[in-house]
Amino acid sequence: MTSANLARVRSNEPFIGTWLSIGSPIIAELAAASGFDWLLFDLEHGAHSDAVLMGNLQAIKGSRALAIVRVGAPHPDLILRALDWGSAGIMVPHVESADEAAACLQAMHYPPRGRRGISRSARVYEYGLRAMPAPEDLPPPVLFAQIETLQGIHCVEEIAAVDGVDVLFVGPADLAFDISVRRHADTSVYERCLEKVATAARAAGKQAGILVRAIEDIPELRTQGFTHFAVDSDLGIIRNRYQHLLKRTRESCG
Repeated sequence: MTSANLARVRSNEPFIGTWLSIGSPIIAELAAASGFDWLLFDLEHGAHSDAVLMGNLQAIKGSRALAIVRVGAPHPDLILRALDWGSAGIMVPHVESADEAAACLQAMHYPPRGRRGISRSARVYEYGLRAMPAPEDLPPPVLFAQIETLQGIHCVEEIAAVDGVDVLFVGPADLAFDISVRRHADTSVYERCLEKVATAARAAGKQAGILVRAIEDIPELRTQGFTHFAVDSDLGIIRNRYQHLLKRTRESCG
């Protein structure tokens, strides 16, 4: 992790990452070496667990890629371990209010701002070989607050205004599902939600991000104001390539 990339995550420059769900440190190392700005390690739906997260973070040490860990829920113990092990930041799913965002930040920050416990022998301080910086010199951890429901959309301006929220990150599958189960047949509702997230981020001086499956969607998202993209996932890339190879092979076999 470089200080330059840590600064870039809070700027409005395009910040390109990818989703890592399989849990393989080899894939993580390859993705980092390929030059992504950031990598998302998914503890919510992916095959990652505490048992494999450490190895994945070790695999990208020395790269320019910023490690962001998505916890399954905003539990302080999960957040603490991810940060102690070297994650630059946390992604929290289903943030629906400013109070929820503030509670996440309490778990992410040391006193006096938060309640994060201190371990001077944590991996982030090289197991005690590197002195823990003075409080005023500590780089603040990055918070990606996921906006995935209509309730989150309703409160997105208040969430964006919370000091310490860096990126409003849309979960497209969850948001589209939440819209559908609330019987919104108008497909423009989803597009209006995206515009509201981007507008709220811009007004608060924050960034807007989203998971993207189709590269062709990015120009329009950039026009709306999105800057932080997670492009596809390790699982999706491998699955789609296998399907493509098998289809082409069967066609070649006649």
